[in-house]
Amino acid sequence: MSSCHVVEDPIKKVAIFGGTHGNELTGVFLVKHWLENGAEIQRTGLEVKPFITNPRAVKKCTRYIDCDLNRVFDCENLGKKMSEDLPYEVRRAQEINHLFGPKGSEDSYDIIFDLHNTTSNMGCTLILEDSKNDFLIQMFHYIKTSLAPLPCYVYLIEHPSLKYATTRSVAKYPVGIEVGPQPQGVLRADILDQMRKMIKYALDFIHNFNEGKEFPPCALEVYKIMEKVDYPRDENGEIAAIIHPNLQRIKTGNHCALGILCF
Repeated sequence: MSSCHVVEDPIKKVAIFGGTHGNELTGVFLVKHWLENGAEIQRTGLEVKPFITNPRAVKKCTRYIDCDLNRVFDCENLGKKMSEDLPYEVRRAQEINHLFGPKGSEDSYDIIFDLHNTTSNMGCTLILEDSKNDFLIQMFHYIKTSLAPLPCYVYLIEHPSLKYATTRSVAKYPVGIEVGPQPQGVLRADILDQMRKMIKYALDFIHNFNEGKEFPPCALEVYKIMEKVDYPRDENGEIAAIIHPNLQRIKTGNHCALGILCF
């Protein structure tokens, strides 16, 4: 995947979301820290807002309360009449869309970084939803280069017709950040440090972009799902084998199926 040019308009509003899944604690810890002292995420001329997206789930240290917040930012749910009868996460999605959107409008935030953990050993991973988004390709290339020699992977979840209902999809430029392995409900110092650096380099890139720095065309290696392969099963449908250690680090984000990723 390559990039030839980037957008010309400056980036003005950035949000950093933690706690979309309440038991993924790195983003929760960082956002709470930045809410108390946000000096390290501030850049001249840029509004950066840290935000806990699912506070009830964070309080209970569970993925969600009624339904997955990261799956309900579609037109149907966002357009429902506000009511106490709605699932908590749908009501919360409408609140977030009001604060940072509306989704698909010129008034929406320019960039949302949505911070996640995974139990998979997939290291530092950036999630891209549009292979033609030159701005994000340049940003991801900058982050990867800045993190080196620490590996950083790019997971492309582009679909020709599917409109994503992720929390970050409210923004013009949605960025998923997923770092692992880390057990749910646990905080690891090394994982926290890696995610913190990813945000630092992303904000540095935005600052450089706003200052008029030119970025040459670049190429970016990405992974995407080619097919899903189930476990071997016996005649009763029970799992009859386990994943070989050499393949154990391959996982498609938060999806349960074993993904074969190709680039």
